[in-house]
Amino acid sequence: MIEAVTFDVTHTLVHCPRLGEIYSEVLGRHGVEVAPAEALRLIGLVWREMACSADPSRDRFNAHPEGARGWWQRFLARFCEHLEAPPPSRFAAAELFHRFGSAAAWEVYPEVPEVLDALRSRGLRLGVISNWDTRLPELLRQLDLARRLDVLAYSSAVGVEKPDSRIFRRALRELGVEPRAALHVGDSRLEDLEGAIAAGMRALLLVRGGRPGATGAASAAGSKRPARETSGLRDLSPLPALITAGAARGGASR
Repeated sequence: MIEAVTFDVTHTLVHCPRLGEIYSEVLGRHGVEVAPAEALRLIGLVWREMACSADPSRDRFNAHPEGARGWWQRFLARFCEHLEAPPPSRFAAAELFHRFGSAAAWEVYPEVPEVLDALRSRGLRLGVISNWDTRLPELLRQLDLARRLDVLAYSSAVGVEKPDSRIFRRALRELGVEPRAALHVGDSRLEDLEGAIAAGMRALLLVRGGRPGATGAASAAGSKRPARETSGLRDLSPLPALITAGAARGGASR
């Protein structure tokens, strides 16, 4: 039976609908012109580039000599290299760092508060397992999500990143549950699905927007069979009923 559920943060609980627009606005004020659509494309490209060189056994933000601010400064410099523009000043990086640490830049997916409240009402413990820097706790507080969560395990605090199993085990210890009694939900096949399974947890890949290749509902509901490939969940709304159904089937089989 599932006793705890953990979640990734970005693209699972929250998203940034104006990501490209914010980059375009801020950089434009600092002398770098980029259209919102192109900014969005380059953000994804640079994130993938820098993720390829990241070592999950070390949190990327703490590993930078100047911490999270230094890492994001380097991210922005690489972004500008793709535009063949000079590196922006530290003021531009500082403004972006501040903007994305504020709730004004983010939106909670509409079903999330109700789903978290429903899971808590069933007695489940809830947590976050996410590759994030030190801004995360305050951001979740501003978004009114922190009070709904029992544990925040994020890479800057733990010192390692998903898919390293140590960040999952840290959350499990703080939640006080065994791996087999916990379900992790996230949008990354490597970081969330494979990372959680390697730590002994059950896992569900969330596929917002209908991207292919999600893990099927059977694994989330408590099936002992290997995860099968289906269309997956498109949002979190079915999760409370899915977990309840899995628990009922488990009880009936004993």
